[in-house]
Amino acid sequence: MIFKRYEWRLVLRVIILFATTTATSIILLGDQKMFAVITIPLCIYEVIDLIRFQKKAQDEVSQFVESIHYRDFSRHFDVRKAPNELKPLRKGFNEINTTFKLISRERETQYHYLQKILELVDTGIISYEQESGEIGWINEAFKRLIGIPYLKTIHSLDKREETLYHEVIRLKPGDTKILTITRNQQLVKILVTASVMRSEEKIYKLIAFQNVSEALDETESKAWQKLLNVMTHEIMNSVAPISSLADTLKNRLQSPEIKNSKVGGEMEDLELGIDTIKRRSEGLLKFTESYRNLNKITKLDLTKILVRNLFESLSQLMRPTMEKKKIDLEIILRDPTLAIEADLNLIEQVLINLVVNAIEAVKEVEEPRLTLSAEVTNNRTLVKVSDNGMGMPPELLDKIFIPFFSTRKTGSGIGLSLCKQIMLLHKGNIQVQSSPGMGATFILQFSPPGG
Repeated sequence: MIFKRYEWRLVLRVIILFATTTATSIILLGDQKMFAVITIPLCIYEVIDLIRFQKKAQDEVSQFVESIHYRDFSRHFDVRKAPNELKPLRKGFNEINTTFKLISRERETQYHYLQKILELVDTGIISYEQESGEIGWINEAFKRLIGIPYLKTIHSLDKREETLYHEVIRLKPGDTKILTITRNQQLVKILVTASVMRSEEKIYKLIAFQNVSEALDETESKAWQKLLNVMTHEIMNSVAPISSLADTLKNRLQSPEIKNSKVGGEMEDLELGIDTIKRRSEGLLKFTESYRNLNKITKLDLTKILVRNLFESLSQLMRPTMEKKKIDLEIILRDPTLAIEADLNLIEQVLINLVVNAIEAVKEVEEPRLTLSAEVTNNRTLVKVSDNGMGMPPELLDKIFIPFFSTRKTGSGIGLSLCKQIMLLHKGNIQVQSSPGMGATFILQFSPPGG
């Protein structure tokens, strides 16, 4: 519709040229060749005019195509100063430019909107071009989670996280895998998912990284609870009769008719064996009963607790033991008003367990020292118990919260398991930072009130 006037002018020029050419042919074939002096130059002029007319339109189209090619949608074609035959063309170009500009603005708005969304999510996202490895996109969550502020190519990851790099490269589109990495001397479990997309004839691999440590911890804790329920029930049902039978046999051996008989003196070894069976049975029953306590905590009596008061109470309770063993206790609390919402009795029990473990960890250190500290990070309150003991190797960090597992010969493996369950009940978590010869720090993470 916008080219209507242009088309009519073009048709008109063609008709005039055709008429002039026909007249010239008739003149040349007839006896009136003197008129050819007029018609031939006229034909030439009309051909040149038609070419010039077409060239103007072609130049306008070329300029428009150039602006589209370079995405210069700000370019404006002046309609008022254009020849009449080109005004509809320029007007059409301006309308197309305006439409492209609107589409470009909408796409840019959507891009920035998507950027903001990707920056707000906790899932780390990175995309790279499969052939060259060049990074196309990386969000802040990935930088925080992996601890890498910048990557030019995916191959740069090989120098910083070799294991993670090879797993990412091997991961096929649609596959998921749980990987374990070390961050700040802590083991972090990450769910890695891969997909591909095509853009501008290039294939990009999109990788999503999600921290699933807390979710797995909660699932693992529930699984251990179910297992402990079954195990403690079966153990107590099996051991209780043994203890009772041992007690009956001992009483029978001590009866006058056996004790004063001819074989009475030969029963000492048998009585000693029965005593051993009874003692070990009772010990096993007591041990099993302690594990049943893991599953008895189901309800919390939440109150607002000042961390300062918590530390002071713990310091007073543990001072005699620490003075006896010549252990220094340092308390670092920059905000005296810092508070947590927790069950006081249970959190005190957690801190006591951690301090007792820390005292054990520094017993062979020349200048033993414990530190209690607290701070707020990422809207979470962190309460820390640190020691300058011998530390732990990386392979132990993921095992110390498992029930039955203990690094001490006399340990039952219940303390840290109980601590973890209590923290999970508080919608929080417990983590450990440690390395050989560098001591250990246990971190209690509390969610914000109402979180």
